[in-house]
Amino acid sequence: QVQLVESGGGLVQAGGSLRLSCAASGSIFSRNVMAWYHQAPGKQREVVATVTSVDRKDYADSVKGRFTISRDNAKNTVSLQMTRLKLEDTGVYYCKISWGLQDYWGQGTQVTVSS
Repeated sequence: QVQLVESGGGLVQAGGSLRLSCAASGSIFSRNVMAWYHQAPGKQREVVATVTSVDRKDYADSVKGRFTISRDNAKNTVSLQMTRLKLEDTGVYYCKISWGLQDYWGQGTQVTVSS
């Protein structure tokens, strides 16, 4: 079984920064994709950023230039450095690890951006 645990959420003023972290444990296939998703209140969960095991990164247009995803393959961790936060970045952030047809999710961490 695979478990993911996120941390680092909280309350921040608009324009500020936060760093989210996610640690995966269990039987993890080495060639995988780790990702962060954002679910705003009342909306569907959407992908924010992805990073493959060979460090290929992709970002949603809404966060390009503001967010940076990174991973540590040795530790099976993924982080999301969020800068210049906006009110619309508020919501729950989930990390996910995937390989083949397998998807595993964390429990989510709340980020609230205030004006």
